Amino acid sequence: MALLGILFLVLVVMVSIGLHEVGHLTPAKKFGVKVTQYMIGFGPTIWSRKKGDTEYGIKAIPLGGYIRMIGMVPPAKNGVLAKGPFAELVNTARQQSMDEIEPGDENKAFYKLSVPKKLTVMIGGPFMNLILAFVFFTASFVGIGFPEATNKIEQVVSCLPIEVNVLGDCEIGSSSSPASKAGLAPDDQIIKFNNKEVKNWPDLSEAISNSQSGSTPITVLRGNEELKLNANIVLANRTQSLDATSVEKPTPYLGISPKIVLVRQPVSSVFETLGQITISTGQVLWTLPERVGQLFGAAFLGEKRDPEGLVGIVGVTRVGGEIAAAQAPALWRFGTLLNLAGGLNMALFLFNLLPLLPLDGGHVAGAIYEGLRRNVARFRKKPDPGPADTSKMLPFAYSMAMVLIGLSLLLIYVDVVNPIRLGG
Repeated sequence: MALLGILFLVLVVMVSIGLHEVGHLTPAKKFGVKVTQYMIGFGPTIWSRKKGDTEYGIKAIPLGGYIRMIGMVPPAKNGVLAKGPFAELVNTARQQSMDEIEPGDENKAFYKLSVPKKLTVMIGGPFMNLILAFVFFTASFVGIGFPEATNKIEQVVSCLPIEVNVLGDCEIGSSSSPASKAGLAPDDQIIKFNNKEVKNWPDLSEAISNSQSGSTPITVLRGNEELKLNANIVLANRTQSLDATSVEKPTPYLGISPKIVLVRQPVSSVFETLGQITISTGQVLWTLPERVGQLFGAAFLGEKRDPEGLVGIVGVTRVGGEIAAAQAPALWRFGTLLNLAGGLNMALFLFNLLPLLPLDGGHVAGAIYEGLRRNVARFRKKPDPGPADTSKMLPFAYSMAMVLIGLSLLLIYVDVVNPIRLGG
């Protein structure tokens, strides 16, 4: 089961990457841009096939993907070459971009697209991840549901909690629990407690907590029969958390555990979850340097791994394996895997929209800048300044790429040597 969970998450990652790139590929081809490559993964090519102008393939390292569009970098304005410490890098990139444009392909270059079309091509990838997140969460929330406690009894506790031995059985001579004495049985549905109607577990739990010790009338449905019983509620010492400390406090005690069922949620809950993930991801990105420091400590200094910290693809698949192998109903486990897949795609959606090259958000920012600059020129009745020259940002883009590769390798390493595990 653990292997199935890992394989499921690997498949989710591959599909998410593949559809992300489809989100770029489809509008690019629709707008007439020549796309020479569609690749899933990086490194040596394992398999490829050419169809039309595009080579479709899979590479050895499944940590991302890309499409290659001709003319991503515009030519130098008026033929003036770049100058400065990074001039060779910028000029080489411009020349390579121009070399990709073969005779007859002059109008198929990406840089010649209008700003709205550039935005559509670059946002298309992350948008596919948003759609996938919605699909996964909807399948889980609406199709399967959330585990919820009910007012139906799963188990009747035999004796008072303070008289249970290490094996979970009653001590010799111990007192039976109020529920056991009252004759409550598994699958009984409590519909009234102390003459007050209860419809769900929160109602019943609150009614028990607010009750007094002594005889309490309870009405249950047993099959199709309604029974009236009486339970002698007692005060039993239960551990409660108070200001980060645990204290023993006398609490009204009946002695039952609720039946847990899957309750399907409305579609609105999916939108709420997407909003919550957006906010929490923003908080993670805001504290990213601190979290990277925690990763370094967990990897090399023997520090405890933060269960709420960053996790890489190896860690995600490991958690998927633990979920699949957990002691829980199969449908619950599958729903949890779907939630994990939805969260992964939301992370891909939000991360790729960061306005930093080489991420999609960096190209989006470049297109927005281009549009603003053209509108200002039009307003001032100046000549069209032409496409934004993203080649000038290449030194920064390469630096960011190195940082992202380094972070990915650190995540892989720490996920192997000090992994996050379910339950701590």
